Amino acid sequence: MNGNLYALPIPPADAFATYCGGNAGGSNETCVSLAAIPGVEGSFVIRDSKPEGAGKELRFTGAELDDFAAGWVRTRGLTL
Repeated sequence: MNGNLYALPIPPADAFATYCGGNAGGSNETCVSLAAIPGVEGSFVIRDSKPEGAGKELRFTGAELDDFAAGWVRTRGLTL
């Protein structure tokens, strides 16, 4: 890999797990989808499921995503 996660192909649609919450449902449910990027261990893509977010994505290494998740948990006072 050349270090550019955005140069890699997007995973197939059925590879994404969707995490939702916040709204009562419908087409504007606040969901994000997460999938591993195929062929590169420890790399992930996150995308927005809302219509206005279509086609937008963020890509992270496993370490970057772990750091974000741990920071979010600490900041929010959550426990796992």
